[in-house]
Amino acid sequence: MVSQLRVHSMATAPTVTPGKSAQTVQKPYPNYKVIVLNDDVNTFQHVHDCLVKYIPGMSSDRAWDLTNQIHFEGQAIVWTGPQEPAELYHQQLRRAGLTMAPLEAA
Repeated sequence: MVSQLRVHSMATAPTVTPGKSAQTVQKPYPNYKVIVLNDDVNTFQHVHDCLVKYIPGMSSDRAWDLTNQIHFEGQAIVWTGPQEPAELYHQQLRRAGLTMAPLEAA
């Protein structure tokens, strides 16, 4: 009986595709929408005042536009941005008595 021994003389290195194995895809954090809902409890003035007080940079004219949208369309997105400030504004408006939709990703 003759045994056969096969010897490979060529050494092979692992194939590395440049850029693909170490590539990281960066995705931005999602924005969140703060949505105020219409109700039969809050007055136009109260909704307006809360928007001006709790939403940074909210002008009086923009607050009136949003207040009317809330009343006539049933809801309005009053702020969109990163999750942490969205949670704060949502909580402040809810504590002020406004009817809020749950936060949702934009």
